[in-house]
Amino acid sequence: MRSQRTTRRLAADAGLLAVAAAFVLPLAWVILSAVDPHADLSVTVPDGVTWDNFDAVLTDDITFTPLLNSLLLCGGGTVLTVVCAALAAYPLSRFRSRLNRPFLLTILFATCLPITAIMVPVYALFVQVNLIDTMRGTIFFFAASQLPFAIWLMKNFMDGVPKELEEAAWTDGASPLQSLLRIVLPLMGPGVAVVTVFSFVMMWGNFFVPFMLLLTPDQMPAAVSINEFFGNRGTVVYGQLAAFSVIYSTPVILLYVLVARRLGGGFALGGAVKG
Repeated sequence: MRSQRTTRRLAADAGLLAVAAAFVLPLAWVILSAVDPHADLSVTVPDGVTWDNFDAVLTDDITFTPLLNSLLLCGGGTVLTVVCAALAAYPLSRFRSRLNRPFLLTILFATCLPITAIMVPVYALFVQVNLIDTMRGTIFFFAASQLPFAIWLMKNFMDGVPKELEEAAWTDGASPLQSLLRIVLPLMGPGVAVVTVFSFVMMWGNFFVPFMLLLTPDQMPAAVSINEFFGNRGTVVYGQLAAFSVIYSTPVILLYVLVARRLGGGFALGGAVKG
């Protein structure tokens, strides 16, 4: 029995190591190739370290303008998603109705729809309402595409905030909107942080939507401009591609670092309903 358990444990460890290697090797390639003067597809330690790859991509056309576009698109879409998700999740969490469950199931079904299946009618609609090739139109669609799952997440987090706290505020004359802003959202800080990070990351890595809805090269985000590193006839400047990937990943890492405390802080409900 002990030998069988040892064998199973070793097999499980080997499987976990294989999965970890599948994630670590691409990251190692990006980091090593970014400072490799002769980068290729192999994961090798460079003979020498160079910053020429970063110098080549740190220009307005290649990096700064696309990153600014990405921040505008994803930042605006994330703010709009979080605000709308909070306002939509509040009545679903606080008020009972026979329509709540069908509505939540509809939201859950909407999260399963692939964006590629609806892009043709969306493109035609955007042309008719003059939102094609506009930043605001892309922000609206970003928010709309992430809103169903954001509402579902926000509602589940909001259910963990005791309703007694709001009832006490209502007794003191607070409106439902005031109780949402001053009581519910501050207490569910980790939930808001999760929705914010999830929405931003999903928008940040989205290539298809801005590629379809934006036509002007100066408005393209970094998720689309990275395609420029893949040249004609299969030629790729791997060192510059890796350097751009490192820079491209930095905002997401910084966002996670900023909200890490909120993610690990838990809900500040201890003793809130006592007395």
